[in-house]
Amino acid sequence: MSNATVWLACYKGRAEHRGIARVADWLTRKITRGIYSHCELAVARGGNEYLCYSASFRDRGVRGKLMPLPDDKWDKLPLQASLPEVEAFFRQHDGKRYDWQGALGIVLGNKEHRDRLFCSEFCAAFLGLNESWRYSPNHLYALVSSGQYHP
Repeated sequence: MSNATVWLACYKGRAEHRGIARVADWLTRKITRGIYSHCELAVARGGNEYLCYSASFRDRGVRGKLMPLPDDKWDKLPLQASLPEVEAFFRQHDGKRYDWQGALGIVLGNKEHRDRLFCSEFCAAFLGLNESWRYSPNHLYALVSSGQYHP
């Protein structure tokens, strides 16, 4: 499985449920002026199932999770990374809580909280980007898809 492609997966869908999670998706899109509200590091496990790593508001922090990533809700970009690299990075951050203040700080200018992470901060840190707390899912997608990101 170490030869499996690692993807940056960005969520463009709309949640079927109502409530705070749906509002958070909408707010993220509005604040960051883009179509993406969440991002994951994803590794295909067969079919449309992916082992996904990120920091999630819904799951209250950093977690690994097996989930489908249907094309109508997710855009995926290949990364030059291996599953062992993703797993090692995940182990360093597993259990950290979700950083709401940091996620809002993309717009408000709040500084990072090293004991908490939000999704794009988690992914940007994995990619080795300086000041990872400054990136939104939309920033990451634009950077990786432009070809300007080189590990």
